[in-house]
Amino acid sequence: MIVKATKSLFKQHSIHALGISLLSLSLLNACQSTDSTMFNSDSKQTHVMPEIVTQNGKHAFMVDGKPYLVLGAQSNNSANYPAALAKVWSVVEQMSANTLSIPVAWEQVEPIEGQFDFSYLDVLLAEARERDIRLNLLWFATWKNNAPHYAPSWVKLDNQRFPRVVKKDGSSLNSMSPLGKNTLEADKKAFVKLMEYLKSHDKQHTVIMVQIENEVGTYGSKRDFSELAQSQFEQMVPQELVDTLKVKSGSWSEVFNKDADEYFHAWYIAKFCEELAIAGKAVKDLPMNVNVALRNPFYPGDGYSMGGPTDNVIDLWKIAAPSIDMISPDIYFRDHLTVDRVMELYSRQDNPLFISEIGNDQPYARYFFTAMGYQGIGFAPFGMDFTDYANYPLGAKSMSDETIAPFAEIYSLMRPFADVWATLSFENKVWGVAEPHDSLTEKQSIWNANTTEEQIPVSAVELDPALFTQTLDLGLWNAEVTYGRKMFWIDPPIGNAPASGGALIAKLSENEYLVTALRARVSFSPSTEIVDKHHMIERVEEGHFEDGKWIFERVWNGDQTDWGLNFTSVPHLLKVTMATYEL
Repeated sequence: MIVKATKSLFKQHSIHALGISLLSLSLLNACQSTDSTMFNSDSKQTHVMPEIVTQNGKHAFMVDGKPYLVLGAQSNNSANYPAALAKVWSVVEQMSANTLSIPVAWEQVEPIEGQFDFSYLDVLLAEARERDIRLNLLWFATWKNNAPHYAPSWVKLDNQRFPRVVKKDGSSLNSMSPLGKNTLEADKKAFVKLMEYLKSHDKQHTVIMVQIENEVGTYGSKRDFSELAQSQFEQMVPQELVDTLKVKSGSWSEVFNKDADEYFHAWYIAKFCEELAIAGKAVKDLPMNVNVALRNPFYPGDGYSMGGPTDNVIDLWKIAAPSIDMISPDIYFRDHLTVDRVMELYSRQDNPLFISEIGNDQPYARYFFTAMGYQGIGFAPFGMDFTDYANYPLGAKSMSDETIAPFAEIYSLMRPFADVWATLSFENKVWGVAEPHDSLTEKQSIWNANTTEEQIPVSAVELDPALFTQTLDLGLWNAEVTYGRKMFWIDPPIGNAPASGGALIAKLSENEYLVTALRARVSFSPSTEIVDKHHMIERVEEGHFEDGKWIFERVWNGDQTDWGLNFTSVPHLLKVTMATYEL
């Protein structure tokens, strides 16, 4: 079990120490009156540093001293200028997002070496505060998707001082070598200046997270084969890597054989990022993540970005860069099978799951539910602004109200109780599932996001109902989630067209659950442990949260419960109590 030491505030004022046990919502409400500061969104503790807290292999993103769920939006790459921000905020607000991920480019803050300009951030911070939106700053510097495009000209045009990767055949790539000491020192100096700016200009922590670089790695070569790199490659593998992986000592080739080139490149890119994280955190200790240009976990091939923290080198990255709080997947696979596997791989006891990017087309929206099932701390579709750019086929063909709607629907459902869900996810057991098949989605043929699952060639009506049925083991009870059913009677599930359903369940006690869903039926049944007992739904309450307190609205019964709990496109939040009884 890997447990990160918490800061003094959380040690002194843990959720349990405040008397807030989430074993039942009734107890939560009872404790609300004794100390509501931690969970009252209107009483922010403005000088509490955001942090990642890990206990018992589970994670919480603490913002203002309480668990925070990132309902995020990421802008397009070139929206990082004051003149473009109005076209960003309008989408963020329409989505009901609470966090904006947006770049800050090295070239814009240090266009001339040694001269720094943070006027863009002056505007960004002020406008975010006006809207009560938090920020995740994306440091676009040495690497932005392989290339140094966002580095200043005095860096990217000086290959002697700031060397690029050299291929095995001696030609060069437009990707910076992680072994370039001048590159590291120049990047680190600028990054430290950014963190110094945040320390002095953002005492209320509008910026809650910083991303180091963007999709680090190299396309077109497994590593740098320059004279400098080759000399280093022939040295012994660093002892800390040997000891932690429990492998034999030797050169990179001797220890890692066919994987040696990629592991070498990953190690030094990770070390580069670690240097930035250490230096930046020494100034202002904000959570920091690195995002990943993924490889297909089932059929990886060798055309992906080598050296980034892809699934085959996560362990190596964790050893090389312990100051990085999160390795965060950028998901552009559309099919459920691959998306689910990616989230499983990046949701670890030593790694909180943060979906730093995901496509902004309709099929991706439902994977929010999947992320929550893996106890994700946040989710951020990419390209959410009106700056007139679309990255189809990775995302939607254009940005419009129709593009925004699927994400706005989910965020509008979650935002009123986002802090409650984040707390439940940290302290209790939670489940989240998304509709598993989409027969209407065209098969992708994209260099880095080919679909894994074969597309279903027949209409949803002709499909086996099992394809649209998911069973969850909740302990004493099981839950069945199905998609595309009428609200009344027992007609089998046929799926939604297009696939858009999902469900969330949080355990409050052995017999009590918080449940919400969209376009799905949720049915409870006894586990094998109690299957011989008489059982029933004791009570289903619909309600909502206000400042963390459950507000009862009505009871569901009769037709509303006889055929399972049927969720439509209208948001409903339910507290379900199951019971056994004796005759």
